[in-house]
Amino acid sequence: MYLVTVFGNLLIILATITDSHLQTSMFFFLSNLSLIDIYSSSTTIPKMLVNIQAHSKVITSTGCLTYMYFFMLFEGLDDFILAVMAYNHFMAICHPLYYMVIMNPRLCVLLLLASWIVSALHSLLQSSMVLWLSFCTHLETPPFLCELIQMVQLACSDTCLNDIVVHLAAGLLAGGPFIGIVFSYSKIVSSMHAISSTQGKYKAFSTCASHLMVVSLFYCTSIGVYMSSFSMHSVHTSAQASVMYTVVITMLNPFICSLRNKEIKGAL
Repeated sequence: MYLVTVFGNLLIILATITDSHLQTSMFFFLSNLSLIDIYSSSTTIPKMLVNIQAHSKVITSTGCLTYMYFFMLFEGLDDFILAVMAYNHFMAICHPLYYMVIMNPRLCVLLLLASWIVSALHSLLQSSMVLWLSFCTHLETPPFLCELIQMVQLACSDTCLNDIVVHLAAGLLAGGPFIGIVFSYSKIVSSMHAISSTQGKYKAFSTCASHLMVVSLFYCTSIGVYMSSFSMHSVHTSAQASVMYTVVITMLNPFICSLRNKEIKGAL
């Protein structure tokens, strides 16, 4: 599954770089989403494979914090890139005459750079706050991963400030892009109703279908990981939700994006 994830996403990136027909903002963000999926899976799966082979779940405190930082970084980047892609679809369908002017290469790079900066600062803040906590001498994380919420719950010191920051960040950094996605697609649906021809409606829908599937999978599994992490009694549920998010979704994304896209299939 890891090899399929890496090579599948690499094919998407290679296709968008080499094919001149794919040098647009939509495929620019799609290739960056594939790159982030490679980074995300490479943060988690190699350590998981080592644990399976060695029959050991031991991880150092430094390794745990490093994993936590990169996991939150790429999770946040996924969220922002999906929101930017929704905005790109909104501009392409609702404002086609201004699309090429507004979604120029400079704006695309700025949106991508802003996503990286905000995600990196958020991950640094959360990881730094975990360093301030005191843990007992023997610490065992319930799932196979070092997840932020469970690490905070396992601390022996006061975690009130950590809890506030975790929930505030979840509301702002997850809720903000989600509201943007909902707003973009509400405008797209309104524009689709104004299209008289069935062929035009189908073309508009097919443009967004693969992105909607990726968004649905991302938010459903993210909510599953977030909710199951609060329950210390649902170890297996939390582990299954984490595997679904870190392994299965990153593997499925290139197939979802390519199988419903004629340009990608032609380039491949």
